[in-house]
Amino acid sequence: MTIKRLHVGPRLSQVAIHGNTLYSAGIVADDPSADAAGQTRQILERIDQYLAEGGTDKSRLLNVTIWLADMQDYAAMNGVWDGWVAAGNSPPRACVEAKLAAPQYKVEIRVLAAID
Repeated sequence: MTIKRLHVGPRLSQVAIHGNTLYSAGIVADDPSADAAGQTRQILERIDQYLAEGGTDKSRLLNVTIWLADMQDYAAMNGVWDGWVAAGNSPPRACVEAKLAAPQYKVEIRVLAAID
């Protein structure tokens, strides 16, 4: 089986597609000056873009991992997440507190999705 990579950089690809599965890298906000809700919104917009480019959408999510720099932002992140996730298709999800790559990042999200 071939592997298709999207948004390939020198260090990582943002997306890899193998068989009928799309795997994203951990995605952070383009504008990290935003609060946790704003960063979450930016990340989910990018996830929608990557899913569309890979031939799928958020109703086909298989698994999601969310990292928060501070669990105090859990409610703010979930406020955006709950309005975005496909009704009736909420995926298995883990959310943990972790030190992220740079202090300005509050949220990082990685997804796996099925492709028909």
